[in-house]
Amino acid sequence: MGIGEQIKGAAKEKVGDLTDNDELQSEGDAQQTKGEAETDETEARAKAKAHEKKADALEKEQESLEN
Repeated sequence: MGIGEQIKGAAKEKVGDLTDNDELQSEGDAQQTKGEAETDETEARAKAKAHEKKADALEKEQESLEN
C-alpha cells in the first residue's frame, strides 16, 4: 500500500520534471508523502500488535503463577 504509492508518486514526479508539468510534479510529491504516511501507519500497527501479544502472554503467565 504505502510503498506502491511512493513508487507511483516518484514516477509521476519524474514525468512532471521531464515534461515541465508543475501540477504532475506536485501530485507525485503528494502521493509520495501519502505513501510514507501509510508505511509509517503500517509499521506502527505492527509494533502495537506485537506489544499486545507480549502483554497477553505476560498476563497469562501471571495468572498461571497466581493459581
